[in-house]
Order: sequence, then C-alpha cells, then structure tokens
Amino acid sequence: MDMETEDFYKNLRKKVQDWAAHEGKNSRWVEYVLLAPDLFYLLCKLMFDSRVPSGHKAKLGLALAYYVSPVDVIPEFLLGPLGYLDDIAVSAYALNLMLNTLDPNIIKENWPGEGDILEWVKKIVAQADQMVGSGLWNRIKQNLESK
Repeated sequence: MDMETEDFYKNLRKKVQDWAAHEGKNSRWVEYVLLAPDLFYLLCKLMFDSRVPSGHKAKLGLALAYYVSPVDVIPEFLLGPLGYLDDIAVSAYALNLMLNTLDPNIIKENWPGEGDILEWVKKIVAQADQMVGSGLWNRIKQNLESK
C-alpha cells in the first residue's frame, strides 16, 4: 500500500474513532461506521493480492473509488462519519459478490479489523436497506453486479 493510501486510512480511522467516542456513541450505526477504515484497508490489500482475479479487482476498484470520491450519495462533509454508511454498504456488497468464487481465507487474511469479516459482510448486507435506503441500495447492487 502506498503512503497516500496509508495516510487516508490513518486519517479516516482517527476521524471515525473521534466521532464514535463523542457524538456517535448514541448512534445505532456506530458499530458499522467504526468498520469504515478497516473495510477501506481491506479493499486496498485485496487489490494488490495476486490471488484475487481481475474481475473481482474491478469491483474492488469501484468500491475504493466510491470511498475517495468527493461526489457521494451520502456526503461525509454534511453528515460526518455517518456519511460513510453508503461506502460501507458498497464495500460489503462488493466483498459479498466475491465470496461465491474466491477463497474466503484470502479475505480473512487481509482483514485488519476485529471480528470475523465474513460475519460483518453478512450483517452489513442484511442491514444495508436500512442504512442507505432501499432505492439507493438497489442502484448500488445493480451497478456492482453489472461490472
């Protein structure tokens, strides 16, 4: 991972942890928002893992681009870290699509966070409708499935 990506990860982690310790502590989504930096890191690691096929890397690339894009459906600059809920949903869905054809251990080996990433993916995908709204969630799924 290059220095710019590492800096983005560290800055995101600090921002999310600060938010969770203060204004986010009463949010029903705090446990999900805390995953945002680790999901970003995981996507980056998988992009450079030679065991991940190029078709999956295209989906990972879209999810990563969504993280760093200033144009967002749920903008972080307005909502703070709650704005990462759509990024989290996009990441989880991209990972979920990969699980059918990729050894899950590759994903587990690259996961820097706490808990079982496969369980987190299932949990996020199950909650995504509520996290981002069903209309947006359906568009996200369609876009990722078509890539």
